[in-house]
Amino acid sequence: MTAWITLADALLQREALICRLGEGRPPRDFAGLYVDNDEVDRLLATLPGLNGPGPERVAAIRAGAAAPIVAAREALATAPGEGPLGRLVAAAGLSPAEAEVLALLVAVETSPARQRLVAYIQDSVQLPRLTLATIERIFPEEDHPAARVLSPGGGLVRTALARLTGDGPWASLVAEPATRLIWHLTGDDTPDPGLPAGAAIRRAAVPGRKGGDGLLLVHGGDRESRLRTIGDDDLLVTDPPSNEAEWQAVVREATIGALTVVLDLAEPLPAAGRDAIERARHLGWALSSPGEQPLEAIPGLRWRERHVQDGVADDEDWQHLLGRAPDPAYRLSREQLRLVAGAASADGGQVAPAVRRLAGGHLDGVAVRIRPRRVWDDLILPPEEATQLRELAQRHRGRDTVYGRWQFSPAPSTGVVALFAGPSGTGKTLAAEVVAGELGLDLYKVDLSSVVSKYIGETEKNLERIFGAAAAGDLVLFFDEADALFGKRSEVSDAHDRYANIEVAYLLQRLETYDGMVVLATNLQRNIDPAFLRRISVAIDFVPPEEPERRQIWARTFPSSAPVSDLDIDFLARQFKITGGVISNAALGAAFLAAAEDSPITMRHAVLSVKREFQKMGRLRTEKEFDIYFDLVNRNADAAPAG
Repeated sequence: MTAWITLADALLQREALICRLGEGRPPRDFAGLYVDNDEVDRLLATLPGLNGPGPERVAAIRAGAAAPIVAAREALATAPGEGPLGRLVAAAGLSPAEAEVLALLVAVETSPARQRLVAYIQDSVQLPRLTLATIERIFPEEDHPAARVLSPGGGLVRTALARLTGDGPWASLVAEPATRLIWHLTGDDTPDPGLPAGAAIRRAAVPGRKGGDGLLLVHGGDRESRLRTIGDDDLLVTDPPSNEAEWQAVVREATIGALTVVLDLAEPLPAAGRDAIERARHLGWALSSPGEQPLEAIPGLRWRERHVQDGVADDEDWQHLLGRAPDPAYRLSREQLRLVAGAASADGGQVAPAVRRLAGGHLDGVAVRIRPRRVWDDLILPPEEATQLRELAQRHRGRDTVYGRWQFSPAPSTGVVALFAGPSGTGKTLAAEVVAGELGLDLYKVDLSSVVSKYIGETEKNLERIFGAAAAGDLVLFFDEADALFGKRSEVSDAHDRYANIEVAYLLQRLETYDGMVVLATNLQRNIDPAFLRRISVAIDFVPPEEPERRQIWARTFPSSAPVSDLDIDFLARQFKITGGVISNAALGAAFLAAAEDSPITMRHAVLSVKREFQKMGRLRTEKEFDIYFDLVNRNADAAPAG
């Protein structure tokens, strides 16, 4: 950087000589604070049409001071890219004239002595930085752009390396180099604090790689796979800036670091982004997005395009990030694997907890996590339905074999969709939990009240959040009362119907591209839209239990540690044709009745609890069902019946 500073000092020295000798202006203690008569005369003499301070004298001073300036320019011409400032000039694509002005601004900014000299040249202690008028004086050559390098389209503003401050006349505007540039030239490369939140610099595997040129469009796959497709360059990866200051920070940081800017886009590039890219043509730019950018959003530069076909992490990715072979239980994208690897390294290399957190952090707001604890023995079902459930688990396990080794074509994805249909309380949620437990997966029960929105487009966003987060880890999505989302599409009679149908269509499309397991639970299968039925892998009807199943359920609802006395399980199973969910509630209610009396659980407690369940359901109590306990439940007597 020495040659550039030498040139700047020579230019400042020449201008100081002109002020002192050509204009006859002595230094003043209160320069710029007031205007005296002598200064008025001198100022008037400099105006066009009046006698100036003697052009011949000024020309002689310029000629006498030219030697060091010419020598400095010749030295720079032989090695223009040396030093940090020289490399920056090359990376920014600055012309020699633009580089000279930048060097002058940097020299003044980094030296209090030069700032005092500038204040003398400008005859004001309030102006330690150069104004546009002074820059014009320092570079009087006709072919030199001088102050124009700081115009809105000038090289120093285009690269965000300098700016103009002040709100006075044009000639009094002050040129100021960017603070980030000064820190860089002094050896500190902390990223610009004005960058958008989350912006990150990724260095190439080969040090010293220069950022790419032109515009590259990359779409498809996941974020990490798209970054890999961009190439082995030094990258500045960021979301689109939200204001002009952030755009300038992005351009400045990429210019200083010779970085390719990667804009991670979830939506089409905004107009401000198109303008910023078209202004900063010296940089390499890449637009990274899940889908293709619309043509009208693409900046007016020549561009190349690449599509990412598959973003699934492969053996090489697992070995590189975790030092191990892929875990067949997880189908992670490269971006997800990168996040999991970071979390696993802080947890002793444990992958499973990291995957759970990867998905759970996004799903916890719209779904309830159920960590499976129940097993097959806890599920009382007829043999046919139990066999179907085991086949469901086997279908999920066998995907790698069928779609991988045997090369069956996924139609349309490798995901497994199950439909559980049956009355409330017949074990649909329990069955989903058992299957998830058998597969070693978490179960997420989707809260439909937080998903379905009255605002247009919000339901689709919530669904995308659910499926996107679920794709982060292998888990089971459980949609209870699925009629609310998966119901039959209606005839379009108003705008609400039209957008409701759009939600259903979007959900079907998202379901077809999801590679995990989804369980839809409904009270009536006929309420489900036929389009979803075509996507169902396994459909299971859950019917109310018969007497043998009810007997098993009653027997298992009372733990072995619970004090029971005089419980007639056969009577309860035979007389009360209720579902497993109601039986569980009745047994629990009987336990609380007994606990209130500090006594064992008896038939009186069980029958009274069944009565409460009937009341909740609005079901009549008949003498045929309650038999010898009918008087008890009608009178709510304290004593058990005789016999």
